[in-house]
Amino acid sequence: MKIDAVGIAAAVREGRVSAAAVVGKCLEQVTDRNRAFNCFTDIIYDQALAEAERIDQVIAQGEDPGCLAGVPFAVKNLFDIAGLTTLAGSKINAENAPATRDATAVQRLKQAGAILVGALNMDEYAYGFVTENSHYGATKNPHDLTRIAGGSSGGSAAAVASGLVPLSLGSDTNGSIRVPAALCGVFGLKPTYGRLSRSGAFLFSSSLDHIGHFGRSVRDIALAFDLLQGADDGDPVCTSRPPEFCLPQLNQGVEGLRIAVADGYFAQGVAPEVWEAVTKVAQALNVTSSVSIPETQRARAAAYLITASEGANLHLENLRSRPQDFDPATRDRFLAGALIPANWYIQAQRFRQWYRDRFQEIFEKVDVILAPTTPCTAPKLGQERMVIAGEQVLVRPNLGLFTQPLSFIGLPVLSVPIHSLNALPIGVQIVAAPYQERMILRVAALLEAQGIVSAPVASSSNDGS
Repeated sequence: MKIDAVGIAAAVREGRVSAAAVVGKCLEQVTDRNRAFNCFTDIIYDQALAEAERIDQVIAQGEDPGCLAGVPFAVKNLFDIAGLTTLAGSKINAENAPATRDATAVQRLKQAGAILVGALNMDEYAYGFVTENSHYGATKNPHDLTRIAGGSSGGSAAAVASGLVPLSLGSDTNGSIRVPAALCGVFGLKPTYGRLSRSGAFLFSSSLDHIGHFGRSVRDIALAFDLLQGADDGDPVCTSRPPEFCLPQLNQGVEGLRIAVADGYFAQGVAPEVWEAVTKVAQALNVTSSVSIPETQRARAAAYLITASEGANLHLENLRSRPQDFDPATRDRFLAGALIPANWYIQAQRFRQWYRDRFQEIFEKVDVILAPTTPCTAPKLGQERMVIAGEQVLVRPNLGLFTQPLSFIGLPVLSVPIHSLNALPIGVQIVAAPYQERMILRVAALLEAQGIVSAPVASSSNDGS
């Protein structure tokens, strides 16, 4: 039985396994194995088991339990979960009252029959690429426990990579879904900005924040995306654009799509094995074209200014009154952001429109762009510096070297995993124009069918077998 979410749901719906057995096995694994990875900050036992029994009763009565019936999932702990305090990776938020309702994204997965089993570790206030949290500990990479899982959605990626859950929710401001997806070797989708509702999610930088998800297969990513779409009055940037369902289109192939590899900035400072992965994907798709994107370094710098300014403004009161209660790495960057002149922020936003226009010109000639997700494989826990282009640079800011410029203008991107024997996983970004997620997923589905991209083999399953 395939242990992705679609496979589990099919087994539950067809009566080959009960939802109670699936969820019970999942909770048992989380209890036994989470200590090794430190993915979860909260585990939901009684409510998850009760919901699984309800799903089984619905099936026994011949009613439709939903297309994700019995599928366990977990969410980054910045999503509201009714009855739990929304930590957002922080000590300060732990003092807040529990949430009174689920975030919209959590509601939509539950409505499809998925069963929430817990909340997941992250960088404090989503400001980081490593998930080495001074309050809740570091999340470890399931492929090598001496290495980071990436961040800020590190718990979400590691939970899927380790096989604890087949599906998880995360958020992406500058690469916080794609970086951990690449380092942990799973699929991670950052949809178009405004495509999915952020209502009930603790925001970091409102003009850059996206929500998205992790999965073990392309069909899981496509189905979850289809379910999560839809306008929401709770999020002013979530548009009323009609949903465009991707799952039925996965087998259409890539004929007619114009695909190119990003060169220039995206080819500089990349570890040889990472560029080999990009080349492998390009060859599998018979791609011979390349594209140069102008002023990408400046786009990254502008994204830094916007992120730091908006994040610092959000936390200004606590930075003034209780700076000692922040994670030191987060606090120092927020304090620096509070000192950024307003005219710098305005200039960065103006440049943002110019950069968006350049991409619009590129997408008149190209449909899909391939690029590395991270410049290297997962660094060691506690590692402060790494070498890029022969120069020593800090790990924390530079893991987002290739993700940040694409978040800057809200493009949809899927990081797909490349696995090699006895080697750490590598991610390749598949990028398209706004609202063209279906093109991305068609490309990914073909690569998956060819065996080029895949999630790791889980050490044990959640399918009740």
